[in-house]
Amino acid sequence: MITVKNLSKTFQTVDGVEIPALINVNFQVDPGEIVGIIGTSGSGKSTLLRILRGVESFDEGEITIGEVTVKHDSTPYYSRKLREATAIHLQRSFGLWPESTVQNVVRKLYGAKYGDEGLTDFDHANDEFKEEALELLKLVGLDHKAEHFAPVLSGGEKQRLIMARQLAKKPEVLLLDEPATMSCPKTKQEILDAIKNINQELGITVLLVSHLPEVHRYLSQKLILMENGKVKEEGLPKDVINNFLTGMDKEEPGRDSQDVGSPIVKVEDLARRFYLLKGGHVLSMEDINLEVKDSEILSLIGPSGAGKTVLLRMMAGLDQPDAGKVYFKLDGEWVDMHLPGIERMTIRRQLGFMHQEFSLTHHATIRDQIAHRLGVKNEMVVDAAKKKAEEMGISDQVLDILYQLTDLPENEAKYRLEKIGLSPDVLDDLFPGFPEKEVRRYAEPIFKALDLPLDILDRKSYELSGGQKVRATIALVLATQPKILFLDEPFGDLDPLTLRIVSNSLKRINKEFNTTFIMVSHHVDFIEELATRAVMMEEGRLVDQGDTRALCEDFIKKCHAQYLEKGAI
Repeated sequence: MITVKNLSKTFQTVDGVEIPALINVNFQVDPGEIVGIIGTSGSGKSTLLRILRGVESFDEGEITIGEVTVKHDSTPYYSRKLREATAIHLQRSFGLWPESTVQNVVRKLYGAKYGDEGLTDFDHANDEFKEEALELLKLVGLDHKAEHFAPVLSGGEKQRLIMARQLAKKPEVLLLDEPATMSCPKTKQEILDAIKNINQELGITVLLVSHLPEVHRYLSQKLILMENGKVKEEGLPKDVINNFLTGMDKEEPGRDSQDVGSPIVKVEDLARRFYLLKGGHVLSMEDINLEVKDSEILSLIGPSGAGKTVLLRMMAGLDQPDAGKVYFKLDGEWVDMHLPGIERMTIRRQLGFMHQEFSLTHHATIRDQIAHRLGVKNEMVVDAAKKKAEEMGISDQVLDILYQLTDLPENEAKYRLEKIGLSPDVLDDLFPGFPEKEVRRYAEPIFKALDLPLDILDRKSYELSGGQKVRATIALVLATQPKILFLDEPFGDLDPLTLRIVSNSLKRINKEFNTTFIMVSHHVDFIEELATRAVMMEEGRLVDQGDTRALCEDFIKKCHAQYLEKGAI
């Protein structure tokens, strides 16, 4: 069904540096097989999938899918044939029509037959395709949501709808690139079961890229291990996974759950309600009461849509609650995080926030980026910004609101500035960069704790390995030595080897600097390994808190996450 012979691919940077992505790759997939591909970030997994899809060229070798054979010098005609024979599902691909679930599939069936799904005449198309569309929805477990408005489906439901739309093309091969990696265990189980059902019911051959061993244990019949662009091993999943994990660093001990200080954050009677124009009332957060103690590592766990990120952002003062208060302790006094002013700025200077999309700037050195971060968070920034704001006629309340934007993702900060008619340049005027010559002094203890060489300061992100890139990103936010760091699933797409490096690094930071961490993660192993305490959320409410391992085990049971159970096959 799929044959790959001597496949090689090299990328070239703008500076002319050649980076081998695939080196003499060979393997075969039989019809109806589910074959997995595992490896660390940068091992060539996604590049291989893009080549098989026919959207990426290659330098040497040949690939065959069904009756189609493509060589490195084949004409575009053969690449089109590959795209006809395959369908691909990407982790964050949510391109859906603002219509019902079933109409989204009807459109794709119409487009597969007539060439343009955008021209669908629904009176005619429903007569011809609706029954088939419902069968595809049943296959992915979405027939009960057939008439629901697609944009308000959950993340996991949207991913399964995307799969149903891909199946409408009647592909010979389904290519899956990290399906459900960022999803909670409940959502992930639903997606994995949908993949298994597609394979068993339709006999479609599946090539599955995932860096999660538990996914391959549950789905893959054969597993390929890639390393530095080469096929290192091929065989039974359990054997390949064992060999893959032998490269993992040893787990370092963390802080004892009893070795924490007194409360430094208090959440009292917090409430927030969300409504959608189509779909009605979707989330109601009420009566949230929580304390966070100095130096602890607290993890919020729960299914997708439980309100974890919403709570995290309200605690950090990035979003306003409808009711209730969040207090931070400052010099022995409790400060309201939703009351604008200089006191809140002083608190925010001591906070760090890593979002899901947190990343390094591609073109700037690590030194430049830390200098900018130090300019925003250094000890003198509040007084200096207040003086500059007075010259510009900006009040303390407005200055505080502008300072809040420095903790937001760049696109969100720009959007908020545009809404009030200000240019992003105002942030550079108020919070200028730190002198670069001082960066080393601030970076040195953090780099030591993260086991990073200091010469990385003068490199750019594309010159770093995958593990170095992640730790440099952590160093960027930790260089200012925040008292509290909020982590909103920034490590969700890391392979287990890199994740262990991150876990050990955060433990060292926590113990050496007494940094408090408040995090959201769907990686149960990561939570169990790192957190000193866990809080479980369901439908906008805190339902339990306490021992991390016990709550994680309870969470897995509630999610019916068979793929995480011991002995899952």
